[in-house]
Amino acid sequence: MSIKGRDKEFRTPKTTYVDFKHIEMDRVLTLLFPRLKFRGYAGRKPPRANNLQPEEFVEEILREEEMRKFFVGFDQYPDIVHKWFETELLDVVNRGKANQAVASPRPLHGETYKFRNARHCRDYGAAEQIYWMLYFARRGEGESALSDLKRFFFPGFDWITEKYDASVVVDVETQALLRFNEQVKQDMRDSREPDRVPPLCIGQADILADDILRLLAYEPHVPRSVLVEYLKTLLAFHLGLYHLKLLQILPGIVKQRSGNDLCGIKECPVNPRLDNAVEGCPYRLSLIVDMGDVNNARMVELARKSADRLYRRIPAFVQANFVVKKLDEMATYLSKKRGQPVPSANGELSVGELACLLKPEHDADRQTYFQFRLAGLIEESSSGGGDVDPEVREATAMGLGEFDSFIEILMAYRGKYHRQYITECLDSLLLKNKENGLLAQSRSKGSPRRFVLSSRLLEVLLQVAVLTWEGGRFITREVRIEELLAFLRTRYGLYIDRLPEGSQAAGSIVDRRAMRLNLEAFKRRLREIGFYEDLSDAYVTQKVSPRYAIGKSHEDQENGRRP
Repeated sequence: MSIKGRDKEFRTPKTTYVDFKHIEMDRVLTLLFPRLKFRGYAGRKPPRANNLQPEEFVEEILREEEMRKFFVGFDQYPDIVHKWFETELLDVVNRGKANQAVASPRPLHGETYKFRNARHCRDYGAAEQIYWMLYFARRGEGESALSDLKRFFFPGFDWITEKYDASVVVDVETQALLRFNEQVKQDMRDSREPDRVPPLCIGQADILADDILRLLAYEPHVPRSVLVEYLKTLLAFHLGLYHLKLLQILPGIVKQRSGNDLCGIKECPVNPRLDNAVEGCPYRLSLIVDMGDVNNARMVELARKSADRLYRRIPAFVQANFVVKKLDEMATYLSKKRGQPVPSANGELSVGELACLLKPEHDADRQTYFQFRLAGLIEESSSGGGDVDPEVREATAMGLGEFDSFIEILMAYRGKYHRQYITECLDSLLLKNKENGLLAQSRSKGSPRRFVLSSRLLEVLLQVAVLTWEGGRFITREVRIEELLAFLRTRYGLYIDRLPEGSQAAGSIVDRRAMRLNLEAFKRRLREIGFYEDLSDAYVTQKVSPRYAIGKSHEDQENGRRP
């Protein structure tokens, strides 16, 4: 049996905009640009007969006289220019194969989205999720983050004439891509009204906005291409953390049959500017992170158990999402078809309000509505009027109500499918096995995952950690090792030198030794990436120094280097 029509639908923006598939962050950033440009609206794909290929970009540079003046000598080495574009400036799918194609230029400037090939440049809702997380972030930081991102990614763009000023100085890679900007004459926002749904975890949105503002404080000091890579890593990291939190939040809401007051926009206790940013959050993450010491087998095992604990929540999340999705369909029916008003402040039920429809006072509505939905589903399961599918027969024989039976049938036929794709999506957001990732897994089939802290990701988080808000701006400072560990633990839930509170093995000598070795590996990693030097054996003198100094003196602000 195959489920058809709306019974097959799973995605709902009230939970997340993301359609769980493998996600590439280059494409996410590319499709975030039109939303920054058009204030939340998507952009229409510019009309073009054929998809652009690397050869066309190279030919444009070598053909036009103005471009040859800018890229002096490029016409003498066409093969090298072609390789440069293909490897450094273009996001290519099926690289090196016969069906190789360009998805889009690298997201170095906001206008590059015009040259995307829509068939290959898909983000599965991730850019939309990022935009609305920032849009609803509190204390004005979300609005500031969107404004700063727009300014950073659209340098030289005149918002009145909608033209690019070629005199604005940017790096050579961005200049090369912007030379094609005049080719696209038509650029319009999508006419479809976007869904404006606040994130289910507003606290994570607040931290995301604050981290973006911190990173963009380095704009005068960090090469543009490096800062773009920092932002891609940070956005993937926060999307991963947000959806790991959803694995806990959504089943909890459905189980309680109501929303959590502490998760509302007004009541959420998360404050990114405090030392303990997530204190009071009922859904704090606890990720035990392995720092890569090959001789610390116990640490590897602890990190594996930590990842396994969260990934095992996926089936419960799938079921809870089906519950919310189908209750939303029922609420829409009651509101529109029968004229029965839905109790809500803005006419749209939140996830918490939808969960309230599971309460006993709504039993009659659920029974009436899902009686017909269940009958239709059972009819689909019998092919040509034959026997009912065994999966349906087992679900209906459990003696459950119409709604619960309906959900059980959906889980029987679609649960494994969605679990597979959610796993794949989380792997991609956590950048599994990549140099800037939070997750590792060996290549052998069925091998366990474990949380790790890669060097590139650690570098990004360190750039955030050494900043503090003072005098109306971010300035850098030295941070003691213990302060840095507390920052990673209390802000992101990354446990490196200790186990989470309440852990069953928290007092084990073996585990304490593993954590001590993990701390030493953490310090070695800091030395490798150039943030840490041992001045003495005294613990209080072990400090992490910022790579770029901001706000120390006028000279430091000019060159951005450590004094």
